[in-house]
Amino acid sequence: MENYFKSNRQSKNKQTVFIIWLVCLLLHVSFNALAQNPVISFTKEGEREKELITQETKVQLLECKNMLNYPKSVERFYKDNAYQLAWVTKLNHNRQLAPAMLILDCVKQFGLNQDNFHGNNLLYKQIEVLAEEPEMLSGGQRAIFDVLMTDAMITFMNHLHYGKFNTAFTPTIIDEGKSGDFNAVLKLAKLMESKDFYNEIAGVQPSSKEYDDLQKYMHLVRGQYLEDSYEFPEKSVRKMTINMERLRWTVNNQSSSLTINIPAQMAKLNLGDSVYLFPAVVGQASSPTPTLESFITHFTTAPEWKVPHHIFVNELLPKAIKNASYLRNNHFTIYDAKGNFVALSTKKLQYIRAHPKNYYARQSSGCDHPMGNLVFQFENPYQVILHDTPQLKLFRSKNRASSQNCIRVEKAEKLVALILAADGSKAKILPMRKAIAAYQKKDFVLKTPFPLLVNYITCEMIDSQLMIYPDLYLQDRALEMAMYGYERLLASDLKISSKL
Repeated sequence: MENYFKSNRQSKNKQTVFIIWLVCLLLHVSFNALAQNPVISFTKEGEREKELITQETKVQLLECKNMLNYPKSVERFYKDNAYQLAWVTKLNHNRQLAPAMLILDCVKQFGLNQDNFHGNNLLYKQIEVLAEEPEMLSGGQRAIFDVLMTDAMITFMNHLHYGKFNTAFTPTIIDEGKSGDFNAVLKLAKLMESKDFYNEIAGVQPSSKEYDDLQKYMHLVRGQYLEDSYEFPEKSVRKMTINMERLRWTVNNQSSSLTINIPAQMAKLNLGDSVYLFPAVVGQASSPTPTLESFITHFTTAPEWKVPHHIFVNELLPKAIKNASYLRNNHFTIYDAKGNFVALSTKKLQYIRAHPKNYYARQSSGCDHPMGNLVFQFENPYQVILHDTPQLKLFRSKNRASSQNCIRVEKAEKLVALILAADGSKAKILPMRKAIAAYQKKDFVLKTPFPLLVNYITCEMIDSQLMIYPDLYLQDRALEMAMYGYERLLASDLKISSKL
């Protein structure tokens, strides 16, 4: 019996040794295989991780859709990146996250509304957790943060480049990717590799001097002044904000252009670093001059029809004496023999009828006042005319909003000569002046169409000072309401009133 148990123990020991040997052999084979193909296991693990991230990102894109300002743009951004997270990974975060968060802190310095950038959801506490205890955040939490940050940066660029309330490029049109010259999705993809994220993303702003001057002053007001507890009028801040928004709607930001600012009642010719100012007459509130962008293609001298003398004597004067509004309603103007504009009254008309040889009449087409010697020709859907006028006393008035939507500019001949010179058409200046002297109708075509902008800007920087112009057509309040909201605007006004 003792030999039996001894034999049995030996048998079991042999089995145990065999099993141990077999396990070691299998482990040896496995390690050899892993050594020969070390990426297989890790690749599969990485692929599983990527798949989980992809699914989580897709889920959050769907669940956060109603929170996003540009949902289709955000979807395109992640689709181009295989739905991987852009800002936060499981164990780290993208280096561009810090400047992106800084931008969210500074949106007011760009004249934008902080409420549009998910400020309540994109918190520094989350970034601290990502950096110090990354496992504390679930995949869903990381995906939500990532998606909202992407939407915030796309929103920032679109609002900075196009404006939020641009009627030509609405958020819907932009989100469809049909806005043309600028694509925030493609820009953001490039910015993720940028060495200067903050300045490059800010570079999507308009390049015009008017905008740049307001932007720099806004940075000063919202940044340095607030830190120094400097008191700056909130109404002026709002005025700057709404006009920066308007300037974002401008498509053409070329360095050479002619700009008519309706509230300033001024024409500004920009030729590189040189600026020339010309007082202008614009539409009155009951018949406002519309804002528009176009190109001046040519100039026309002697634009008005000179009435033949026999018609002037036999038809025009009798009708004018009989009906005091006849001349105005039919766009007729009377001049003396020297070409000077004549202000009319019943007594003056009777005098002219008695001495008709010393006077003549001209008729303009579609304009409420005499067009003088020159008309600036450009396409526009409003039938607005930009022209000269012999009524020079109009430019001495402080309030020059008196026309029926047309625009009259002082020293039109000088203005045209400057544009012709900038066009490389100096040879046309003398013939133009001769045509004016002879009152000869003639067209002078530009080699390159010259940019024209008619805008409505109620404040601008002049010699480092903020100039505020009258809101002639009462358009500021409506834009303030849209940008700030009724309740916030009312609270701000009450706060300002309490300080007075």
